[in-house]
Amino acid sequence: MSVSRRHFLKYCAGSATVLGLEFSNLGTLEKVLAAAKRPRQPSYPISQDVQTTLVRTVVPTTPNAPYPTTIIQPCQISLYTQNGYGEWVKDGEGDPGGPGCPYLSPDMASGNVSPNSVTEPSVAAMLLTFFTITDIHITDKESPARCSEYAYQYPNPENSNNQAVGSNLEYSPIMLYTIHVLDAAVQTINAMHQAKPFDFGISLGDACDNTQYNELRWYLDVLDGQMIHPSSGAHRGARDIDYQKPFQAAGLDKSITWYQCIGNHDQFWMGSILPNDYVRKTFVGSNVLNLGMLSEGIGSLPDWSTVFNERGYYMGVVDGSTPDGNIIYAGPQGNFPKPPKVAADPRRRSLSISEWMREFRNTTSQPVGHGFTPQMIKEGFACYHFYPRADVPIKVIVLDDTDKTGTLLGSLDKPRYDWLINELEEGQAADELMIICAHIPVNPYDQPPPPPPSQWEPVGTLSWLWQTSPIPQSTLLNTLWSYPNFVLWIAGHTHRNTITPQSSGGGGGEYGFYEVETASLRDFPQGFRRFEIGRNSDNNLSIFAVNVDNAPPLDGGSSPSMKSRSCSIAALQIFQMFVEQGPGVDPYSGIYNAELVIQLSQLSPGLQEKILNISPVISSFKISTTSALAKNHMVTLNNTVGGSTPVEYMASESSSFSGAVWQPYSQSPYFTLSPSTTGSTTVYFKVKDGSGTQSAVASELLRGGGTV
Repeated sequence: MSVSRRHFLKYCAGSATVLGLEFSNLGTLEKVLAAAKRPRQPSYPISQDVQTTLVRTVVPTTPNAPYPTTIIQPCQISLYTQNGYGEWVKDGEGDPGGPGCPYLSPDMASGNVSPNSVTEPSVAAMLLTFFTITDIHITDKESPARCSEYAYQYPNPENSNNQAVGSNLEYSPIMLYTIHVLDAAVQTINAMHQAKPFDFGISLGDACDNTQYNELRWYLDVLDGQMIHPSSGAHRGARDIDYQKPFQAAGLDKSITWYQCIGNHDQFWMGSILPNDYVRKTFVGSNVLNLGMLSEGIGSLPDWSTVFNERGYYMGVVDGSTPDGNIIYAGPQGNFPKPPKVAADPRRRSLSISEWMREFRNTTSQPVGHGFTPQMIKEGFACYHFYPRADVPIKVIVLDDTDKTGTLLGSLDKPRYDWLINELEEGQAADELMIICAHIPVNPYDQPPPPPPSQWEPVGTLSWLWQTSPIPQSTLLNTLWSYPNFVLWIAGHTHRNTITPQSSGGGGGEYGFYEVETASLRDFPQGFRRFEIGRNSDNNLSIFAVNVDNAPPLDGGSSPSMKSRSCSIAALQIFQMFVEQGPGVDPYSGIYNAELVIQLSQLSPGLQEKILNISPVISSFKISTTSALAKNHMVTLNNTVGGSTPVEYMASESSSFSGAVWQPYSQSPYFTLSPSTTGSTTVYFKVKDGSGTQSAVASELLRGGGTV
C-alpha cells in the first residue's frame, strides 16, 4: 500500500497527539509539521487602530443593584451579563475621569504626584524604547493539579476578603483565555513597533501559571507565531468551543529582541510551594488533586504549606466541552463515590528551574536563550545582564528575586546578592545607566489597612513581602541607594500599575530610583507598558512609562481576547478587589502613566558627559531600487542610525544639500533623483535628533542605475 506524503504527515501528527508525544523530541518531524502549509494570517487579527491609555482607557461599569448583594460564583459566567458583571465603557466614552489618562509626575523627595502637560514624549535625545509584559499566567485549565475548589464556592458569608485574594489566583474566569490574550498583546506590540520601533522587550515573570511544560510551550509558541492547540488531556471541545479551538498565533515581530525574567509561578506549584511527589504525580496523572482546606498564613494570603498534610476536598477541573468552562469534580471527598479522574497528559509535567530556562533556547525568535545561557541553565541561576544598544551606555540587570524555598515572597540569598553587587559595581565604574528588571518589587507601595468592608476597598498590605529574605529588604535598599547610576527597578508580581519613588533620603531626598510595577496581562487592567528614556530639554533624564491595552479585533466584534476582558472585570467585581493601589493610579481604570525625572547631577561625572554628548550616528547607508521605482527616478534610502533617535532626515544629490528640506525620519524613505540624472550620481544623507543635533553626512554612489 502506498501512502502519500500528505497522509503520512497527517497520520504522524495524529498518532503523536494520541500518544501524548512531544514534537520537540521528534527532531525533523517537528520542523516538517511546522512548515506544512500553516496559515500565514493570525486567526484573531486585531485592529491597527492601536492607542495607548494616554488616549483612551477601559473603565468597568458598576454591576446592577443590588451589589454586592446579588452574589454569583466566579465560575457562573453565563450569569455575568444578566447581573451586570464584566461590563465596561468602550473607548473612554462616559469615563468618569475623561478619556485617557495623561502623564503624571511623582516627586522623588515627597512622593507627591502632580499633573504633567506632556501629551507625547518629547526629548532632545531619545536613548531607549522598550516594552514590559508580565504575569501572563498561561493556564492549563484542564490540569488535574490545579485548585479551583478554593475559589469555586466564593463568595459566601463565611469567606473573608483575605481569602478572596488567594482565591482570585486559584480560579478566575480569565483562565479560559490566557493564551488568546497573549496573542492579542503580541499583535498590539507589533503594531506599535511598526509606528515607533522598540529596541527590545522583556517579560517580567509568571509566564506560566503552574510550572507546567505545556503552559510554557503555549507561551513560547504564541511568541513564535505557531499553530496553537489550547487544550490538553482529552482535548474536549477542541472542535467547537471557542477557547478550545486550535488557532494561528501572529507571533512577535522577528526584528524585536526579547528577554525573560523568572517568576514564582514559573517554578512553584500555583506559585506558592515547591512541588512534592504527590503533586508531581498529579500533574501527569489522571487523579484530580485532593487537598485539605486552607488556613490563613503570611500577610493576607493563605498558608499553602499546610494543605498537603491532609485530604478531604477535590480541587476540580474545567470541562472544556462547555461554553463557559464549567468546573467539574470539585467539592468534598464524600460527594464522590469514586475518585474523579481526567485524561492524563505527559506534557503537563512540572519543570525544574533548569528545565524551564532550557526551553527558552527552543524558540525561533531572538536572542537565542532570551538571556539564559547554557552555563546559567546548568547552574539553575537565572540572573544576567545585557546591553540593549551598543551605542548607548545603558545596562539592564535581570535579577531573579524569587524565594527558592518555594513561596510567593521576594528574596535574595547571598550568591544572588553578591552577584547583584558585582553587576552594580561594574556598571558604576563603567559610567553606565543601570536598570534592574525583576519579578518581585523591592519596596512596593504599602496600601494602608482597609476601613470597614465595602465594595471598593483594599484587601491587604504588602508589608510582609520581603520579611523572610536572607538579605533583609533594608540592606538591599541601602545597597541600591549607594549606586547613583542605578535609576529604575521594574517589576511585575503585584498585578497593578503602581509607581513608587524610592528616595535615598540624602541630598534633600531628591536622589534615588523609581520603582515601576506593570499590571498582569491576565487580570484587570490587562495590558503592558511602553518605556521611553531620553535626555530632556533641561539636560536631565526623562523616563516615560505608559500603559497599553490590547487592541480590539479587526472586525470590531467579539473575540476570545475581548471575552477575556469581560471575565477580568467580572473577577474584579466578584472578588471585590481594589483597582486603585497607590497615589497616581486612576481609580476607575487602574492606569498610571508617568514622566519620571532623574537629575543629571545624580549620575557619575563620566555618565553625565556621555549622556550630554550622545548624538545620532549613521551606522549604515545603502541605496536600493526596483524596476517600478526606477521608472519614476526613485530609489530607497535604507539606513541604520545609532546613538540618539533621529526625528528628521535630509537627502540630496548635492553635498551642500542645496534646496533640500528636512523630512520626518524613516529607516527606508523614498528619494526622487533629478530627472536629468542619467549616469553616475552620489546621494548624500544626514539625520538630526530632537535637540537639533545632526549626524555626520553619509553618501553612496549610484552608477548607471545601480550602486557601487
